[in-house]
Amino acid sequence: MPSQVESEFIKDLRSKINNWSKTEVGRANRWLKYIQLTPDLLHLMIKLSANENLTADHKAKLAVAISYFMSPMDFIPETYWGAIGFIDDIVLTVLVLEHIIKSGGESVVTEQWEDNADLNAVIKEVLHSAEKMVGNDYWNKLQNLVK
Repeated sequence: MPSQVESEFIKDLRSKINNWSKTEVGRANRWLKYIQLTPDLLHLMIKLSANENLTADHKAKLAVAISYFMSPMDFIPETYWGAIGFIDDIVLTVLVLEHIIKSGGESVVTEQWEDNADLNAVIKEVLHSAEKMVGNDYWNKLQNLVK
């Protein structure tokens, strides 16, 4: 069960993204459906980081992704770009989730996923478009963070 602070943070994040998605810029953004999953992806990583069935390697990668997510100064900063700035966070999150799934943690990941979206489809779609989403240089740097 999420803490009150965690719940409020996720709720606030969801509200900000929902408000942005109603703007002209938000409605027109081709990555909107992924940006709207941002709170759920962050919440999933937080829950997985506390899961005793994941390895230390998995948890270390989750810690990197959560820290990156929370950092105000990442490759595409939200403080400057608004909700569009979550694109790099989403790509890194999906890279970490893919690593966990491929190394035997699929059941743990899917059990913790609370959104109605098909998580495996989301991962596949984001990875297919990731280079377009963040550009070649950032795509390579984000991949290196997960190695």
